[in-house]
Amino acid sequence: VIEDVYTKEIVRSKFAIRKIMLLEFSQYLENYLWMNYSPEVSSKAYLMSICSMVNEKFRENVPAWETFKKKPEHFPFFFKCILEASLVENDSEYSLHEQTVLLLFLDHCFNSLEVDLIRGQVQQLISLPMWMALQPKRLEQELKKTPKLKKFWNLIKKNDEKMNEETRMRAYQERRFLSQLIQKFISVLKSIPVSGPISMDKVHYCERFIELMLDLEALLPTRRWFNTVLDDSHLVVHCYLSSLAKREKEGHLFCQLLDMLKFYTGFEINDQTGNALTENEMTTIHYDRITSLQRAAFAHFPELYDFALSNVAAVDTRDSLVKFFGPLSSNVLHRVASYLCLLPPLPEGEDSSYEKEFLLELLVSRHERRISQIQQLNQMPLYPTEKIIWDENIVPTEYYSGEGCLALPKLNLQFLTLHDYLLRNFNLFRLESTYEIRQDIEDSVSRMKPWLSEYGGVVFGGWARMAQPIVSFTVVEVAKPNIGENWPMRVRADVTINLNVRDSIKDEWEGLRKHDVCFLITVRPTQPYGTKFDRRRPFVEQTGLVYVRGCEIQGMLDEKGRVIEEGPEPKPRLKGDCRTYRVFLDPNQYQQDMTNTIQNRAEDVYETFNIIMRRKPKENNFKAVLETIRNLMNTDCVVPDWLHDIILGYGDPSSAHYSKMPNQIATLDFNDTFLSIDHLKASFPGYNIKVTVDNPVLQIPPFRITFPIKGGKGQKRKEEDGNEEKPEEAKTLIVEPHVIPNRGPYPYNQPKCNTIQFTHTQIEAIRAGMQPGLTMV
Repeated sequence: VIEDVYTKEIVRSKFAIRKIMLLEFSQYLENYLWMNYSPEVSSKAYLMSICSMVNEKFRENVPAWETFKKKPEHFPFFFKCILEASLVENDSEYSLHEQTVLLLFLDHCFNSLEVDLIRGQVQQLISLPMWMALQPKRLEQELKKTPKLKKFWNLIKKNDEKMNEETRMRAYQERRFLSQLIQKFISVLKSIPVSGPISMDKVHYCERFIELMLDLEALLPTRRWFNTVLDDSHLVVHCYLSSLAKREKEGHLFCQLLDMLKFYTGFEINDQTGNALTENEMTTIHYDRITSLQRAAFAHFPELYDFALSNVAAVDTRDSLVKFFGPLSSNVLHRVASYLCLLPPLPEGEDSSYEKEFLLELLVSRHERRISQIQQLNQMPLYPTEKIIWDENIVPTEYYSGEGCLALPKLNLQFLTLHDYLLRNFNLFRLESTYEIRQDIEDSVSRMKPWLSEYGGVVFGGWARMAQPIVSFTVVEVAKPNIGENWPMRVRADVTINLNVRDSIKDEWEGLRKHDVCFLITVRPTQPYGTKFDRRRPFVEQTGLVYVRGCEIQGMLDEKGRVIEEGPEPKPRLKGDCRTYRVFLDPNQYQQDMTNTIQNRAEDVYETFNIIMRRKPKENNFKAVLETIRNLMNTDCVVPDWLHDIILGYGDPSSAHYSKMPNQIATLDFNDTFLSIDHLKASFPGYNIKVTVDNPVLQIPPFRITFPIKGGKGQKRKEEDGNEEKPEEAKTLIVEPHVIPNRGPYPYNQPKCNTIQFTHTQIEAIRAGMQPGLTMV
């Protein structure tokens, strides 16, 4: 049955989602596949059917591993078969499409480390012994950096000697699995031609593979040892030089994923300790790399003397590195790289087997000056442009089915550093708001019906409530940059529109307030007057949309050209229908556009706008949110220590509860929480209540309570000194009623006073909320 279902239904339909959904819906995995699985019946169709079902569960966001947990005994064997199948070289056994399904399954496994069953299998692939795959010289260099590792390494070697032949072979295969997978991927990548027909199966395989690498790099438990292996394989260099990266249409998504991978391979984190690295530490690492290259050049390569004797700042840009290393032969470049432990040594009298382009890129990309992550973020425009808005790899349409791969960061259970956590949220929030902006632009512009007039200009055949044609647009101020920045401090422009519309709509336009965000759009329609718009065809082609830029309103100008300030009512009434708005443009975007205009002779975007679009204020706060996240990332300390590890998904979540923290507050003032002394006694069952006042008449709220503090540092010290607390002391609450002076007894003088008799659990929540730490109410 399994063979039939697999060949006739799944393979013949090319893994069509409809077929797999039907099988998943009828619980094919739970009630049939895994129930009957055992090593004896394990076949290709069986393995592939299980993988397809698990992938489908992940696509539909339903728990995928429950079935395996109930019957876990055959899972190790099944996993081993998957690993072997993933490394198969020839396509006749497993087609590339099937291998892509296996890659996706492996990716889901690596992202499910919280499941004990999966972690047990995956950990063997990504632990310290995987460094066996490094070149011997590189391995030595890495072990020298961290002396503790040398000790572990010797232990691993000792244990290996005790293993029997079969166990040793299995361990060998597991340790080298990822490096062999990388080599296999590189051979698939190299088989793609620069031009001509291309197999899309190969492209999808490459995209899924980079996604797998990304997920391994973006989690600390998998990154810790894998990052060095990835670096040693020079995968990123191979990818940037590949034919696929040069193909504009088919390689577009591949290049976006590759940029993300490059970002994560150089992420500002210490792989061993998991600590975030500061700007100074990153600069030190960069300087160490360059100076070790200069030392190598000075000692062994006389043709590089000029390079060796220059200061770092003069030689660490891409251009200057290419100038120094470009003229050298492949053999010399190989010797430099092997001296730095990047490549195996070149045997005497032999020529290098690597291409010169690869060797040069390897040395340059490794030693060029990098822009810090914060600097990159600060130089990034906050408004989306037409390039991002209609790019479906990063802003999918509502018809995205979850089949393909997206160039988006994932929200995992764990994050590398606080910066990584905020950055992923920043990017996802930015793209989520971009999706809504796209819908608004498409709606407004298509209502305006831009057509090509007979004189070659634009004529609008319709109208839109949220958009108006621009009468004139001028940039009125470009302020000087702040010290240390290379973008203007602010850029302001004036936009004039003609509000010849109904009064209610005119009022809406005149009601645009300071900080409202609008969009400036350029359309150059190609369709003649009277053409109908077809919703099913691509929007950008039909309307001839060329540019989109965001701006923020500063205010409307009065008749004398001054900004009408918020505040004094009534607002001045302006004559006629022409209204001019002063707007702030994004300085980073302006800088990029101007640089593009000057360097590449591109047209000036800011002379072309012909539509301004506003959005509903409720949905339009995205810029403020993005600015806030960016400011947070520029601040040093954002999160208290007890919350830091929990946000990143490490550490024990319960350790942030006040009862386990050293800095508990002993005395808390409960104000009007308690209605009476009896209520207080009922709220703390199991405690002895000791009131400081004996007179029952004075035992009235508000109460100040002193708690015995257990846990934390003080307790430990007492235990060490030998004078432990007596059990009754540990259970005694000291209650002090305090009458507010000059006000008479408490409940009667308060106009608003608590009348609710809180339960024991609610009182505990109030107490936890008053203490430092995390409270779940």
